[in-house]
Amino acid sequence: MNVRFGALLIAALLAADQVSKALVEANLPFQTPVPVLPVLSFFRTYNQGIAFSFFSGFSDEVLIALTLAVMVFVIWLWRQAHPDRIWARLGFALVLGGALGNLIDRVVHGHVIDFIMFHTQTWSFAVFNLADSSITVGAVLIAFDELLELRRAAGGQETRKGETSDE
Repeated sequence: MNVRFGALLIAALLAADQVSKALVEANLPFQTPVPVLPVLSFFRTYNQGIAFSFFSGFSDEVLIALTLAVMVFVIWLWRQAHPDRIWARLGFALVLGGALGNLIDRVVHGHVIDFIMFHTQTWSFAVFNLADSSITVGAVLIAFDELLELRRAAGGQETRKGETSDE
């Protein structure tokens, strides 16, 4: 995946995230479940921390700095990744798009707008947003690519061992 496609993907994710949050802010009551499916509701709430409310006791400045540091690290990883590592590069773009969406919330609103809630009658998963989903899927793709790379490397070593023993 080239940089141009990655930038377009980040822009599309950012637009979808910000539009969805603007619609939620304008139309969804605060902390009142709106059922969509038996296990899915829209539930507008504000996250003062990072993912799953981690670091909620930290100031906005610290959370913004932490987010920027993570984004710089992800950009560095992306630049280091071989162009053939499509899944990792796609994952980096997803992580960056999501992180940027939540960063904008934090800078503009002082919190992150969350609104997607999976639940049963007796259990509820953390409330999240499209940016969080993007970050999660991106992280899974990066991990998947790392596993593929380990498998490729192990397969290459076995081949080399086999070639060495035939000589």
